[in-house]
Parts: sequence; C-alpha cells; structure tokens
Amino acid sequence: MAADRGTWGTRTGFILAAAGSAVGLGNIWGFPTQVGQGGGAAFVLVYLLCVLLICFPILVGELSIGRHAQQSPVGSFALIRPGTRWWLVGALGVMTGAGILSFYSVIAGWTVAYVWFALTGQLAGDQQAIGNFFAEFTANASASISLTLLFLGVTAAVLLGGVRAGIERVTKALMPALVALLLLLAGRAATLPGAAEGLTYYLKPDLSRLLDPSLYSSALGQAFFSLSLGMGCMVTYGSYLGKREGIASAAAWVVLLDTSVALLAGFIIFPSGFSIPGFDPSSSGPGLIFTVLPRLFSTLPGGQLFGAAFFLLLTMAALTSTISLLEVPVSHFVDSCGWNRRRAVLFVTLAVLMLSIPSALATGAVPLFSNLPGINLDFLTLMSTVWNDFALPVGGLLTAIFVGRVWGIDGVLEELLAHHAWFPAPGLWAFLIRWICPLGILAIIVPAVLSIFS
Repeated sequence: MAADRGTWGTRTGFILAAAGSAVGLGNIWGFPTQVGQGGGAAFVLVYLLCVLLICFPILVGELSIGRHAQQSPVGSFALIRPGTRWWLVGALGVMTGAGILSFYSVIAGWTVAYVWFALTGQLAGDQQAIGNFFAEFTANASASISLTLLFLGVTAAVLLGGVRAGIERVTKALMPALVALLLLLAGRAATLPGAAEGLTYYLKPDLSRLLDPSLYSSALGQAFFSLSLGMGCMVTYGSYLGKREGIASAAAWVVLLDTSVALLAGFIIFPSGFSIPGFDPSSSGPGLIFTVLPRLFSTLPGGQLFGAAFFLLLTMAALTSTISLLEVPVSHFVDSCGWNRRRAVLFVTLAVLMLSIPSALATGAVPLFSNLPGINLDFLTLMSTVWNDFALPVGGLLTAIFVGRVWGIDGVLEELLAHHAWFPAPGLWAFLIRWICPLGILAIIVPAVLSIFS
C-alpha cells in the first residue's frame, strides 16, 4: 500500500501540483465573469482580501490535516479524532471531488473540441451563428460523451503513473506552460484597440460598489472555489508532503500562483472584450467562453491562432484540476480499502464516467423541477449547484471548525512548526481559522440557499 500511495519528489513539484489543482476553468472564465458581474475592480479588491483573510488560513489547515495523518481525507479525520463521526467530513470531500469531476469533465471535453474548431475557422459568423453552433455541438450526445471519455482517459493515464512519475511530472510541465501562454495572450490583448478602456474597468475601482453586500459573498465564493477548498484535494495532496517541508510557505506559493492566474485571465478578457463594440463584461458561464469570446477572436488579426491558443490554455487548466479531483477518491480506495493504484484509478474513472453521462446528455434539455416556483435547472446545472454552491462551503465550514476547535490550535501549530518551519503570526492565524473563516463561509451558504427560492 505504501508504494501505491507515494510521496512528492520535490517541494517545487508539490507546489506546482497543488497550484494546478487550484487553477482551472474557474480561474479562466469564473473569475472574469464574477469581476464583470461585480462591477470591475471593486470585486478584485474584495476578492484579494477574501483570499488573504479566509482562504489562506483554511488552505493551511487542510494541508496540515493531510500531512499529519498521511492518509486520504476519510482516514485523516478518523486518525486525528478516532471513534468520532468527523470522518464524515472526509467522506463528504471524496463525494464532492467525484461529483464535481462528473460535470467538470464534460465542460473540459468541450475545450478540447474548441481548440480544433478555433484553429480550423469553424467559429466564424455573427453572435447568433456562433451561439447556434455551440447549441448544436452540445446537443450532440455522442460527441459530448466521447470527449468526456477522452478527457477522463488522459487524466486516468496521468494518475496511473503515481504521485511522482504521474501527477508531479505532468503538472511540473503544464503549469509553467500555462503561465507562459497566459502571459503571451495578455500581452497580445494589451495591444488591441479599446484595451485601455478594459484595463481601466479592471483596475480602477468604483468605491460605491463596496456598499453592495452581494459583492462580498460572491467574491468570497469565487475565492473559496478557486482554491479547491472543502473537496479533499488539499488534504490529499498534503498527505503526500514530507514532514520537513514547511506548510505555510508552500501554501503561500499555491495561493500566489492561483491568484496570479486568475488576475492574468482578467488581463486577457477585459482588454480583449472592450476592443469590440457591444461587449458585455457581465456575460457569464459557458456563454462567455464558447459564444462571446469566439466572436471576439474572429474579429482579431490572427484570430484563429489566438482563439486556438486560448482554448488550449483552458484545456491545460482543466487537466491540472481533473488530475487532483480524480486523485481524491483514488487515494481513498488505496488507503481505506487497500486497493492498488491501478485498480483504484480504473474503478473511479469508470464510476465518474457513468455519473457524467447525464450531464453530457442534459445540456440544453428540458429543465428539471420546472413545476416548482423559482427552480429551473438542467442536470448539469443541478450538479454544479449541489456540489459547488453547497457541498464545498459546507466541507470548508466543517474543516475550519475541526481545525480550530476539535483538533485544536495547539495540535495544528505543533504540526505547522515541526522542524522549525517558517510560520509567521500564529496567533493571527488562530483567530482567523476559529472565527473569521466560519463566519465568512456562512456568508456563502445562506445567500446560496435563499437564492434557490427567490
């Protein structure tokens, strides 16, 4: 079992893998979407505060749980507090990782196809034509399922290589390439007509927006989801971390890389968007990525290459996330059931594929629950709502309570300060994890529940 479990080969490999787990489609389209809906730079300001005051403390806590126990999420909570039901928090993380991967892999598959569509000039025409193309493409069930299978297959192949030869090797190659491609696209976007207006929108805050309470909950939600908190990923990755590696410094690097990618995405979207008439910065979801931006690329010199590069970027970002999402349930079966890695990877991949089929089939289908007031969801949207809007914050809330009040600050600090590791202001961290983090996460959960019936 120990050989199947594995460890990180280098500190850099762990940082890039953990950052890759956090970096995903949410950074590239989710963050710019939230910035647009939040009114621009005011959202960016609040987002950065949320990352610093709430997400960083919880990330440190999750990595500490995993490294202390050297187990998957279920085993980690059970080992620290044996004979209690806190292992259920780990079980929630395992289910959440698989649940998110079931619909995330569908969207990730679309990005692969759109690299080809952009490169071959199929994303041409007006906004209506591109929108119709997207609707027809996603209505093709066999294509969606095949692309999902392809993406899950590539992800499984990486995991079969183990921690060092698989996850670490691939993410060490993908993450620098992803950042380099982001910088290239951001540099190109800055040269477009209208880029200055987009940069002003992105960087000069309208302070009156700070009076809107919804701005804070949406910024906190985006920061929380972006860093892969509450789904067992960071507990799992922390379990492969050596005892001599400093958790706080590694967590700081992960937060820095993840936030930098999100910010760089904004430097692509807004200068590019404002370069064409009628761009709506509040456009959201798949519509922004698969219908609005292709129209933008078609208006640019060299737009086919620009668009193909952008969708290649999305594919790379999605892969670094699907790797970590699949590893969460895989590590559970390796640790808790004694399976070898190959058996665990194949079983979980097949199970996730079966779970993803309804999401692949349901895009654009008749909404579920249409007879209930205020509820109008297709299956893919339903899965996203259940896991993103509820399971993640609940998992994060329970983790903050476990770290701050069940395991206890003294126990966590002993793990964090082992071998004289760097960890500044432990008193401030303790205050944040015990008080600010739980209250902040509740600010996500309550509006999410209320919004369903509004």
